[in-house]
Formats: sequence, structure tokens, C-alpha cells
Amino acid sequence: MPYSLDAARILAEPLVTAFFRNCEGDWRSERRYYTLQSGEAEEVVSHIHIEFLEPGSEALQHLADLHHLPPCTPLICGTQVAWESNYVRTNRKPVKGSTLFGVMGSVLYRDRGFATSKPVTANFHFRDPRTMVLKTAYNGSSFEEEIRLIGDRTRTRQTIISRAGEELVIGQYLEQRC
Repeated sequence: MPYSLDAARILAEPLVTAFFRNCEGDWRSERRYYTLQSGEAEEVVSHIHIEFLEPGSEALQHLADLHHLPPCTPLICGTQVAWESNYVRTNRKPVKGSTLFGVMGSVLYRDRGFATSKPVTANFHFRDPRTMVLKTAYNGSSFEEEIRLIGDRTRTRQTIISRAGEELVIGQYLEQRC
């Protein structure tokens, strides 16, 4: 039986706060994107900086404004993630960027999506206290992501990108704390 919104909030908020705090810091991310139809693989190395955002922070207030959330329902915590990515064995230029994440209940609010610059939301749950699962959909595509903390210095991520029910791309990430 699904949880009520209040029960989902009560269960999710302490877990996500602890999870985001555990992710704070600098990470080296090695990832591969596999395009299923062509069989091609793309390798990327990124340096990621994750900053925990306290309730009421200016960044979370900005994110709430982007999503037109009422002031009486503040985001309970969040992160700001900045990265610089370098593509391996290609002539692509390095890419820099950042993303804001904020949480209320079992919804993750983002200032932009993976494939859009517009604000998006994801539903999330925890498989266990160290494994967060997110589901996002926009522009006809869906994104399923799992982020797993392994000890204090390692995390893995896997993203499956689908369109019209067909899996198109799998991204696999191994991230080590710097």
C-alpha cells in the first residue's frame, strides 16, 4: 500500500538529509555512456564539488522560486553540484556546469534536467539508507537513476535513459572522494 504524503515526507526527509550530507565534498567521477542501439561507448572524467544546502539558504529559496513553490512549504535541504567534465578519446572541449537540488517530501526539485535547462522534478525513494533511487520524466524521455554510497570514499551511479518505453542509453559512474 502506498504511503500517504505525510508518511512519505516523514520517512524520506531524514534519509535524504543524511545522504546529501554524506555526499558533500570533492569527487572524481569516471563514467561511461553506452548507446544501446549503436553499441558505442563514450568515456568521461569529471571533477565534482558537492555542497550541502541548509534549509532557508539563498540557493534553496531561488530553487523554490523557479518551481513556484509557496513560501509556507520550504525545501528541507539540498545540494549544489558543480562539475568540470573532460571527454576521453574525443576532441570535445571540457564542459563546466552546476545544478541545484532541493527536497520536499519524496520529491527532488532541480534547477535543470540532464537534457534540458528548465526546472524539473524527480520522485525518489531509498532502497536502503545508502541507496537513493530517482525517476524523472520530461520532453518524452524518462531517466531512472540509482546512487549508492559505498563506505565513506566511494559511490556508484547508474542512469538509464528511455524514450517511448525503449531504453536508449545507460550511464555508469564510479566516483571516488578526493
